[in-house]
Amino acid sequence: MTVPGLEPLDQSIVQELAADGRRSFTDLAERVGLSVSAVHQRVRRLEQRGVILGYTARLDGEQIGLPLTALISLTPNDPAAPDDYPQRIQHITEIESCYSVAGDESYILLVRVASPLGLEDLLRRIREAAKVSTRTTVVLSTPFEGRSPTL
Repeated sequence: MTVPGLEPLDQSIVQELAADGRRSFTDLAERVGLSVSAVHQRVRRLEQRGVILGYTARLDGEQIGLPLTALISLTPNDPAAPDDYPQRIQHITEIESCYSVAGDESYILLVRVASPLGLEDLLRRIREAAKVSTRTTVVLSTPFEGRSPTL
């Protein structure tokens, strides 16, 4: 598949980094058939253009004491209120992702907490901060997540 606006070599670099964001420039250069300096320049350009948004470590919630994952849907208590919910809740560290969605709810949050009591406390803090009603779905298992789009 060809991606508009991405040269084939840049597309190869993006695919390699999506598979392993810790890949060295040397390894990347060997895999795409360029010099190390050429790969370095291309990666910098992809970062500057916003194609590559960053590099992160994926953590195991169980191992770091946050075994409970939930999806929380937000519905405004007052439909006439300003749509500033993300700003009202961005300080809450248990919220991993915030998605603006179409449908009955305005936003869906992905959260990770230590326990059901922690979830109950988090829901209270979200409701107070954003003045919303919530609907919560607890995740039982995660067969896969965080996959990069295929180019």
